Amino acid sequence: MRLKCAILDDYQRVALEMADWSVLHDTVEITTFHEHMNEEIELVKALQDFDMIVIMRERTPFPKSLLEKLPRLKLLITSGMRNASIDIEAAAAQGVVVCGTASHSEPPVELTWALLLSLARNIHVETTAFQEGGPWQSTVGSDLSGRTLGLLGLGKTGQKMAHIAQAFGMKVIAWSQNLTQARADEVGVQLAQSKEELLTTSDFVSIHLVLSERTRHLISKHELALMRPTAYLINTSRSRIIDTSALIAALQTNEIAGAAIDVFDTEPLPATDLLRTLPTLLATPHLGYVTRRNYETYFTQAIEDIQAFVKNEPIRTLY
Repeated sequence: MRLKCAILDDYQRVALEMADWSVLHDTVEITTFHEHMNEEIELVKALQDFDMIVIMRERTPFPKSLLEKLPRLKLLITSGMRNASIDIEAAAAQGVVVCGTASHSEPPVELTWALLLSLARNIHVETTAFQEGGPWQSTVGSDLSGRTLGLLGLGKTGQKMAHIAQAFGMKVIAWSQNLTQARADEVGVQLAQSKEELLTTSDFVSIHLVLSERTRHLISKHELALMRPTAYLINTSRSRIIDTSALIAALQTNEIAGAAIDVFDTEPLPATDLLRTLPTLLATPHLGYVTRRNYETYFTQAIEDIQAFVKNEPIRTLY
């Protein structure tokens, strides 16, 4: 009898095209789910008969309460090697092996620059006007050369952001709670002495931090008030690093010039959410890691994880 494996949140219906799942045919039966399931009772009903589940990033959380209701589950695979939405301790206690995959850091950086450039040159506004027969040239763009990019975080993605900014002729400053002068010098950027200094001196602020108790609501009402009224905020990292209600208020009152976000407290975002109504907000539906190269890596290595698990030799385990 073959094991049963579910692939969740295959929104684009491409999971089975991104890797050769046929190598599992003799041992594993694959089922894909294309629509997001938000309620735990719905997830339990759909997944209770599966031995393995493949999830995409944090699209569907797996807390202890859900894991306990899936006694048949033995293998949980996430794209990437970090997933804060999985209760790792509960999975281990239940005997569920949790494995990950590699993930490329370039796609989120590329999307961040797409958003930043669109904000600076009002691409979204002008494109909409063009398609709807609106005014010809209704905005004046912001320059990048000579302006300051403030990076909250200078890890792998922050470093790549810095190098691209420098190619545009921008000044780059960076800050995080653990950032050292030596690291700033290594990347060739200025070390801000405080979060406040970065926010008050930057024309563009881009977030590249991991969500933790220290970074949760790192940007709130106080921090937004420190930013220049001509400044822009970009977040492609984790939504809860920003206090969403404070951001909405700042955009409604034009406290800052605009913002671009790719991550949200609730995903998919409800159709009636206030974020969908803000003219100075540019938003994309969590596309940061959604590229063909990443998907091919995720699903190819998910297959490898399954093959190794079947041999009782699990690889890329997260605990």
